[in-house]
Amino acid sequence: MFEKNLSISLLLDFYGDILTERQNEMLNMYYNEDCSLSEIADSFSISRQGVRSVLKKAEGVLIDMEDKLHLASRFIKMRDKSSEIASELQIINSNINNGEISSKIHSLIEEIKEMAEY
Repeated sequence: MFEKNLSISLLLDFYGDILTERQNEMLNMYYNEDCSLSEIADSFSISRQGVRSVLKKAEGVLIDMEDKLHLASRFIKMRDKSSEIASELQIINSNINNGEISSKIHSLIEEIKEMAEY
């Protein structure tokens, strides 16, 4: 469940703009703000089943876009690889006695960490 929530939340970040405003808002409330179906239903003056229907349809749109474009999965791969590279550079840096090279490696590590942040 946690993995699905995280996955839909990530897909919402990447593809949320293609959803209707209502779909986007409901998904955001459900996955990012941890609102219940009842709370969302009250906010939109519709039934819980209506909310569930909107959520399922919007989730399908996001998953379909990811299946076609793979932007989120590529992002995760790049983020993970960047972290790996930063870790390896830290190991190399700890074994270098040259201050100038060590400083440059430290700068590269910081740049990689900034790129990998989400």
